[in-house]
Amino acid sequence: MFPQDFLSSVPHSPGVYLMLDSKSAVLYVGKAKDLFKRLASYARHNGSDYNKTTIMLKFVSSVDTIITRTEKEALILEASLIKKHKPKYNIILRDDKNYPFIKVTADEEWPRVMMARRRRKDKARYFGPYSSSSDMWSTLKLISSLFPLRKCKGGTLRPRKRPCLNHQMGKCLAPCAGYADARHYQQNVENVIMLLEGRNKDLIKKLTEKMDFAAEALNFEEAASLRDQLKALNRTLEKQVVASQQKNNRDVFGFTRKGAAVAVAILFIRDGLISGSRNFFLEEPYGEDSRILAQVVNLFYDQDSYLPKEILLPFEPDDLQLINEKLTDLRGTNIQMSVPQRGDRVKLLNMAQANSDQVFATKEKKEKSWESLARTIQQKLQLQRSPERVECLDISNTSGKLAVGSLVCYEQGEPSKPNFRHYSIKTIDGPNDYGMMREVLQRRLSRGIEEENLPDLFVVDGGKGQLSMALAVADELGIRDQLDWIGIAKEREDEGEKLYKPGRKNPIILPAHNPVLLYMMRIRDESHRFGVTFHRRIRNKTSFLSELDQIPGIGQERKKSLLKNFGSLKRIREATPEDLTQVDGIGNDLARQIYDHLNK
Repeated sequence: MFPQDFLSSVPHSPGVYLMLDSKSAVLYVGKAKDLFKRLASYARHNGSDYNKTTIMLKFVSSVDTIITRTEKEALILEASLIKKHKPKYNIILRDDKNYPFIKVTADEEWPRVMMARRRRKDKARYFGPYSSSSDMWSTLKLISSLFPLRKCKGGTLRPRKRPCLNHQMGKCLAPCAGYADARHYQQNVENVIMLLEGRNKDLIKKLTEKMDFAAEALNFEEAASLRDQLKALNRTLEKQVVASQQKNNRDVFGFTRKGAAVAVAILFIRDGLISGSRNFFLEEPYGEDSRILAQVVNLFYDQDSYLPKEILLPFEPDDLQLINEKLTDLRGTNIQMSVPQRGDRVKLLNMAQANSDQVFATKEKKEKSWESLARTIQQKLQLQRSPERVECLDISNTSGKLAVGSLVCYEQGEPSKPNFRHYSIKTIDGPNDYGMMREVLQRRLSRGIEEENLPDLFVVDGGKGQLSMALAVADELGIRDQLDWIGIAKEREDEGEKLYKPGRKNPIILPAHNPVLLYMMRIRDESHRFGVTFHRRIRNKTSFLSELDQIPGIGQERKKSLLKNFGSLKRIREATPEDLTQVDGIGNDLARQIYDHLNK
């Protein structure tokens, strides 16, 4: 129940409050202009039993407060804390996909352009995220053909006597071999950034002027190259959808509510063209629509986001002025946030609204498809319950070493990545797959009992033996009947996949194209991929360890310097202490220590 005795110590100041449950987990983060008044309103709350605020307050055990100087500071801190704690009753902007970015390493002497899975806090420029990976790869392919930048790994360029194949293919200016002009290379980088920022018209104008200038100077080879770049850019522009005749950069928000759920769509319009979009589905967001929209806008834009000059909203959110001030500070210049009532801007809002409506249509179509598949799975495999949540376990090891258990989870037919888990094997040493499986199953199922989050169906990668082992663990824990069990094994090539069920002598054999079998195989293959990827990462990390890592005072940088100077561990071992001191960061004492360790 919401604590009321602490109000006497709460000041009449702006700040942020965190509602905590009995285990000190954060349930809700909010901000207030006056902390006392806001928290006093919760203490006086007297809503119905089904009111979401009433339900939340039943779990609140304590409240923490953080005082800020201004309400704007509280707004910024609120967004930061929500992203950090991911409270149950706050809006979390996730759309179940890890959208890729395009990264330009603008801080390097010879910058590169590449795909990046996540935005890091470095000095690089990030563009995206791209909702369509195919669009992202098409953009990278276009950049590669128009502006040949280096593709070699590493922030520092390693000199080469001869350029690589990319230079011969016309896809790299070969700065590694000294062929590239630094000024020309940097112009290419600037052109890439203009293209990624959506300033295509400006880029075309710039390239056209350069082409005309080159032609007038009788530099026909450069003029022809620029002409080809312009043709490729124009072909790309022809495929883009014109959203507005005004060539402004705008973000347009669409908002649709159906019952307790809300869908938000954001259209990115750059230079009058639609360059991308993001969709978010909020199942049961807490608060009124104006509060929900305010949280979405506040969370969506941060210091790493691209901020356009104009943001169009379907209605006025709470704290509009505060949010506008925050975004203006982030951008460095004024941002116009408005709710259009007429003209072209209303047409853009209608377009965004159609996209947010489509989020519900797509979700409803997926749900109907899943309901049909779930009924078929339950019928074909004779399950006791609908397989809404399915988990599958895979064991990866190398002759019993570096053993890892990998568990994947699917909910309503889709991967639930937050519930994917890796387990390091602790009790088994040596090749014993059954023992490893037993350990992981005991750990997973014991925790599932404690947290009351057991799956509806557990899929075991293997035949009768592996399934029997899993059932033995379930019997020990007394939960065999609380979930369904299936073993999936690949037999001889002519027999294909077989599904094993407890209490059934013969396996269930389904046609190769059967959707039930394909779904089971998809889950099994994902568990194998998830396990092998992690196991390979551990194996590679272990294989890179050397005798140098055992020497006190030798970290990654000194290790790299030694290997770079001498080329191999053998040559380091053969070097004298005097030779070792020639390496940056290696003094006389450390050189003697290295020599003694390697030659003991």
